[in-house]
Amino acid sequence: MAWKSKCKITVLRKDYHTDLAREYLANPEVGPCSVFQEGQEFIVDKQNYLTMLDGKFCAEAWHAISHYVYAALQGGSIMHGWTNDEKIMIAACNDGIRPVLFKIERLDEE
Repeated sequence: MAWKSKCKITVLRKDYHTDLAREYLANPEVGPCSVFQEGQEFIVDKQNYLTMLDGKFCAEAWHAISHYVYAALQGGSIMHGWTNDEKIMIAACNDGIRPVLFKIERLDEE
């Protein structure tokens, strides 16, 4: 397997939909995601990709974005023709009430 690049994940935004929380959550006061902070960055390489950043990343969020990270690590175009830079993808975790938005960026080795 050719690992050509590294990848940077940046937490762009954390949202919390209080109306949905009140309607659907057992504890509607839980608030936004407590795992991530806006502006937080992670650098991913072959080793820590395979260990989900050594357990420092939320499993549900990792499941939602890891295929984009994998494509970036392979040196591939993450979203050719969709974003204005094919090395960047904006993706979200799959928590519909407390979503976290991530910028996934391929870092080419020089």
